[in-house]
Amino acid sequence: MPQNPRPRPSLSLPRLYPIIDAEACAAVGRAPIDVARAFLAGGATWLQLRCKSVASGPFLDLAGIILEDVRAAHATLIINDRADIAVLSGADGLHVGQTDLTPEDSRTVIGVTAILGLSTHTQEQWTAALGEPVSYIAIGPAFGTGTKATGYDAVGLEIVAQAAAAAASHGLPTVAIGGITIDNAASLIDAGARSVAVISDLLRGDPEQRCRAFLSALR
Repeated sequence: MPQNPRPRPSLSLPRLYPIIDAEACAAVGRAPIDVARAFLAGGATWLQLRCKSVASGPFLDLAGIILEDVRAAHATLIINDRADIAVLSGADGLHVGQTDLTPEDSRTVIGVTAILGLSTHTQEQWTAALGEPVSYIAIGPAFGTGTKATGYDAVGLEIVAQAAAAAASHGLPTVAIGGITIDNAASLIDAGARSVAVISDLLRGDPEQRCRAFLSALR
């Protein structure tokens, strides 16, 4: 079991958790900063910035620019994978996967009060995550996805429900991720997920209007 404190603050996750993925943005010809601003204008209150193939300097610069808009909107910014970028940019937290820094090591870098999310894909992983110093657990891929190659099969609504119930019993909210569209998002909330993390389907058409449509569907 981890020796670091396991913070369990009352974390109020929004129903919609947009992920700004630099590669997905490039694929539709949109700049990440423009997408971030569109999401904020569309009513998003949490954003995650994911830049797997962007060099450290440009990633940090982008995070800093987006954070200015996030602060102006009284929103929250989470950095994917890079604990150093999360700290240096002054973002609100970090999201890590199974092959990134461990939650304990992440806490060493970002501190005990920052938000920390962890991706899980199997019962073994989410059970282990319950004893880690995380703020929320992500479970997925909920449905089939072409955005991110996780190496795991889609878990479906039943597994999302099981993971959400297990996490809730330990005071942790659950984020569903993977293959989520405006048509299936509400089913994941109904299954017990507190929030849905979306990449590709928010980039269909105008991102601001798509964000508004998602929020309406999740009410």
